Amino acid sequence: MPVREMAKVVSNSPVKPGYYLMELDAPKVTEEAKPGQFVHIRVGRTMDPLLRRPISLYDIDKEKGILSLLYVVVGRGTRMLSEIEAGAELDIMGPLGNGFWLPDRATRCLVVGGGIGVAPLLPLIGMLDQAGLEQKILYGFRNADAVVGIDVVQEKGWPLAIATDDGSVGHRGFVTDLVKQAITDFKPDYYYVCGPEVMIRNVVWLMKEANIPGQVSLEARMGCGVGACLACTCKTRKRTGGQQSVTGGQLSVAGHEQNFDYSLVCTHGPVFGAGEVIFDD
Repeated sequence: MPVREMAKVVSNSPVKPGYYLMELDAPKVTEEAKPGQFVHIRVGRTMDPLLRRPISLYDIDKEKGILSLLYVVVGRGTRMLSEIEAGAELDIMGPLGNGFWLPDRATRCLVVGGGIGVAPLLPLIGMLDQAGLEQKILYGFRNADAVVGIDVVQEKGWPLAIATDDGSVGHRGFVTDLVKQAITDFKPDYYYVCGPEVMIRNVVWLMKEANIPGQVSLEARMGCGVGACLACTCKTRKRTGGQQSVTGGQLSVAGHEQNFDYSLVCTHGPVFGAGEVIFDD
């Protein structure tokens, strides 16, 4: 159940140029938080900027009541967030959205992340490890300066392979190159992916070809974070029951009419079953 809380900033430090790790003392939100969810943060003391900023949960310490947020500065709001000092208080709402869930029968999970999309995967990796599931972690970044979110993974000894576009760290090329290899070598029976849409789309296609189910965590611009503004819609397969979508329509595929829904990333997601999401070419 989402709550609003005045969270104390424990730390807010750069980990790479443009990338920051913030720790918040937020026991109420932390108590309810699950892997894959996010918080909505008011970055200023006034109504400027008007909109809150959605930030994924990078670490959830329920014992201490501490949330960790790994974020990248991309605009005025996140720049203001990066300038907040330890000891300040932040108005946060959360946890919001639907998070990751454990697979029913799978035993070998592939976890794929790209760019700042690796941030929400750390709590998931911990959850899979606790459940005793074998996993292989594949991360893709532009270059060495963009490699973030790997420290805990390496400290825990979880199996990690990295791809960078320029080859400055790990494999030279795309993370999808590693995915293709893992399908053959690791033989996963389930997968999770988060990152840029083009990367997610390509991973989903590869896994569909291999008949492997999974979950996707989508990134989207959000206004309210609670499903009121309808700003973060994505196209999904028509639901036959359960959670209602925003609206419906008709999608023409290869001359055939196919029903689809518009779902909200902030409330129906950000995590969806991979087979639910329709990616436009």
